[in-house]
Amino acid sequence: MSAADEGKLDSAVVAALFEQHSQELLRFLVGVLRDHQLANDALQAAFTKMVERGHETSEESRKAWLFRVAYNEALVVRRRQKTGKNVLERVAWSSDFYRDSDPLVQNEEVERVRAAIEELQPEQQRIVRMRIYEEKTFAVIADELKIPLGTALGRMRTALAKLRNRLESE
Repeated sequence: MSAADEGKLDSAVVAALFEQHSQELLRFLVGVLRDHQLANDALQAAFTKMVERGHETSEESRKAWLFRVAYNEALVVRRRQKTGKNVLERVAWSSDFYRDSDPLVQNEEVERVRAAIEELQPEQQRIVRMRIYEEKTFAVIADELKIPLGTALGRMRTALAKLRNRLESE
């Protein structure tokens, strides 16, 4: 075991736990989230935590621990999913956005949003575009960019906060 692997659960143990409990956990998460892809995101995050922190649990309590962590991850995924959609919907579809039916005004608003997106850091721009314009899930985004799910979610949250501040200050 290398120094980097100290304190982590053996991959064979995690694989066995995944084999034993993943289907049951996925059904549970689909029930909580009502969305198969989001449930997969939460399941992935739960097993990532099992790899990182599972060594802290006793062998007898690992199933219960997994369910608790999976439930918490489902809540995080749902909250972040809702936050991302709500902010962009408010920016793009608010009554202020379409209060004037003049196409020139609408085009100016679209350009304001585009300009604000252009001011984001490149990795944030990419995640915003993938999530909003390409309608990809965070799990797919994380996989395509080869980054952890939490990193993708964090970049989106930061980008949305910057967009909100930028657009509200104008």
